[in-house]
Amino acid sequence: MTQARAVCRVGDREILTVNAALGHRPFDRRGRFQPFPTDVPPPEACPPRQHQHDAADRIGARFEERLAVGRPWEELDGTTTDGRTVLWARLRDVGAELDSAGLAILGDYVPFGVGQALGIRGGGNSPDNTLRIVELASTDWVLLDISVHAVARGFGHGLAHMFARDGTLLATASQSCIVRYWN
Repeated sequence: MTQARAVCRVGDREILTVNAALGHRPFDRRGRFQPFPTDVPPPEACPPRQHQHDAADRIGARFEERLAVGRPWEELDGTTTDGRTVLWARLRDVGAELDSAGLAILGDYVPFGVGQALGIRGGGNSPDNTLRIVELASTDWVLLDISVHAVARGFGHGLAHMFARDGTLLATASQSCIVRYWN
């Protein structure tokens, strides 16, 4: 096991810092205590999520998403929810062999959940994002079960449990985000 830190810069300006604890160790016991949500349909039965901007040069163009629990853009009317949003997502270029980097990208959906929870066309950008890998498994779709815990003083906080189609818990991602309205 090791701890690592990487800092990315543009000139003298720091734009990204990654702190990580990496590795695994033998241990004779296992357990998974977060259940796979059984109240959501498979991705084929869910409507595709439309992006606000479907431009080919945006990162969202590399995803396919299906909204299982949540509202499309036109139904966001300012009414709050219980804070739960569930969607299926996959990276078009990766296929079923999703690695930890792919999970890190998919783990960035808490701001989407914040917009859903508040019922606004908004979300935010993250000052922090923690990904905890549980187990990698081959899967074509990842189920993101997002729980927004709170929004206060301009910040939203939440967690996403990430599951393979077969119910394997792949990872958890927790985030805070600066809440913003989208133009």
